[in-house]
Amino acid sequence: MPLRAVIFDYGLVLSGPPEPAARERLLEISGLSPEIFDAHYWKYRLDYDRGTLNGHTYWPTIARDTGVSLSPEQIEALIEQDVLLWATVDPVMLAWVDRVRASGMKIAILSNMGEDLLAYMRDNFRWLDRFHHLTWSCELNLIKPMAAIYEHTLEQLKVQPNEALFLDDRIENVEGARAVGIHSLLFRGVQSLHADLEREGLACQLPPVIASGSRI
Repeated sequence: MPLRAVIFDYGLVLSGPPEPAARERLLEISGLSPEIFDAHYWKYRLDYDRGTLNGHTYWPTIARDTGVSLSPEQIEALIEQDVLLWATVDPVMLAWVDRVRASGMKIAILSNMGEDLLAYMRDNFRWLDRFHHLTWSCELNLIKPMAAIYEHTLEQLKVQPNEALFLDDRIENVEGARAVGIHSLLFRGVQSLHADLEREGLACQLPPVIASGSRI
């Protein structure tokens, strides 16, 4: 069945890599080593994305587990820097989003997303208005790779699973989408995307990933 929609993850698909200066500030404020910080940052991240935690409960939970003390001012600073960590975007992918929409496809974002980054994006990213639908995990209390979050997005787009393509940088999320019946690709970067689409026989249905004459 022909494709009618492309569904994008946000982090490391539409966004750029984590901002190094923000990461350094997170380590400085928390006082944790990179190894300990990373282990606890990801330990509770899905709870943050699900909406079970927010910034004012996520960081105290990490502090409790690691034995550090954080003042209210430090917690606010950690929330701010964590937002900035993920707030860069990939202009090449955003340009492709525009071409995909112009080709007649429906477009959506389906992202595990905490409420603090989401609030920043809504205030600063006018390009979100280009999408036909936006699915944010914290608003549904669902996270990828739960089947229900993919099914919700398909219902909102009014497309069948085999009419949609999903791009995500995490294999568990790709596999979750495939289990629902969605064409899904592990996003490995702009340079690899065209070859991956070709391999799956989908490139002919979509505009070029990199426009003619463009440089990256």
